[in-house]
Amino acid sequence: MTEKASKNAKIDPWGSMKIEDYSKTIKEFGIEPFSTVIKKVPEPHKYMLRNIIYGHRDFGRVADAIAKKKKFVMLTGLMPSGKFHFGHKMIADQIIYYQKMGAEVYICVADIEAYTTRGMAVKELEKLAIEEYLLNYIALGLKPSRCHFYFQSKGNATYNALSKMVSRNVTFNELKAIYGKESLTPGKIVSALTQVADILYPQMEQGSCPTVVPVGTDQDPHIRLTRDIASRFKDFKFMPPASTYNKFMSGLQGGKMSSSKPESYIALTDSPEIGRKKVMRAITGGRDSLEEQKKKGGQPHKCAVYELYTYHLMDDNKELKSVYTDCVSGKLMCGECKKRCGDMMAEFLAKHREKRECARKDLGKFLKD
Repeated sequence: MTEKASKNAKIDPWGSMKIEDYSKTIKEFGIEPFSTVIKKVPEPHKYMLRNIIYGHRDFGRVADAIAKKKKFVMLTGLMPSGKFHFGHKMIADQIIYYQKMGAEVYICVADIEAYTTRGMAVKELEKLAIEEYLLNYIALGLKPSRCHFYFQSKGNATYNALSKMVSRNVTFNELKAIYGKESLTPGKIVSALTQVADILYPQMEQGSCPTVVPVGTDQDPHIRLTRDIASRFKDFKFMPPASTYNKFMSGLQGGKMSSSKPESYIALTDSPEIGRKKVMRAITGGRDSLEEQKKKGGQPHKCAVYELYTYHLMDDNKELKSVYTDCVSGKLMCGECKKRCGDMMAEFLAKHREKRECARKDLGKFLKD
């Protein structure tokens, strides 16, 4: 059973990707709309309800496990390559959600991938993973109970053996078909097979059980490869992992949010004042003049400020709907909306800074292994 994308559809998980039409992406890559499974989820996350998590592969098994309170695993990898920003927070929110739903959580630091594909020093990667990622995860609500945090480079003997054994179940032609011939280098092949081991390894500890991997669409090639290998790995009874796909946040100035462009994101370590200033400079869906705005209304679907509300700052759907309605009716002006968002962002960052400092005392509970 090989999961195929359409013939010319390729994603480079090590490159840059921006999606304009998610319905087209669903068709091209054989992803199921999340709407087909959301009714099975007992307490859907706001990302699910707001169509931010827009697609899935085989999530029904995970939804059933949540509903029946059976064992399941949530696995994610983190690439320690820069500042932890609100784009990264989307995955952190999902980790914490699944932990609350009863998941055994596995968080793998992809330091081997960063070393082989981005040329970063090992010590630098370790520091970034702890200071920028783990500390923020804890501050956002991650608990040490049922949580396994580990580095690819420090995996145990079973994990390291698995990362090599999986190569028996894939051909070079299959790798070319999934990733594209131009994208493959020896380092990237090692990286891809190591990620397969990352995703399957929890089942070696927990036994065969539903596993969900929340990702951005750019990581779908790794998911398809892992599902294919799991289905034909006869030495172990792996259950092919499920996946969910979340939309990318836009950059504050338009285009893609990128760790290499500080002006495109707000980091969770930014000061409240810097966060406020970045909101005030963000692109909006406002019209060219106040008169036109009142007449035609704003365009929330083009607005980075409305995205911040939708993804992170407004949990109340009625409050969010009110902002949308006032915007499109021409009642709400961009300056007023930005000020409100800037105040909310500053308040969030101030509280988060305090939580980060409190989280330091718990680092040892996650790094004990």
